Amino acid sequence: MPTPVSERVQKHRDALRAAGMRPVQIWVPDTSRPGFADECRRQAALVASADAKDAELSGFMDAALSDIEGWE
Repeated sequence: MPTPVSERVQKHRDALRAAGMRPVQIWVPDTSRPGFADECRRQAALVASADAKDAELSGFMDAALSDIEGWE
């Protein structure tokens, strides 16, 4: 007779805990929700506008990227 799913899941979780892991619940945006794409565009426009007003930002970003090996 096969082991019930709940027992297999508990065994797996116990093994992960024994390995020093712990469960974490993460909530993420619902990309299928109406208005999601519009909100993404709105926020991207705000960021682009803020970036355009900060003359030093581009130089800072380029300097930071030059520190990453293999960045082209």
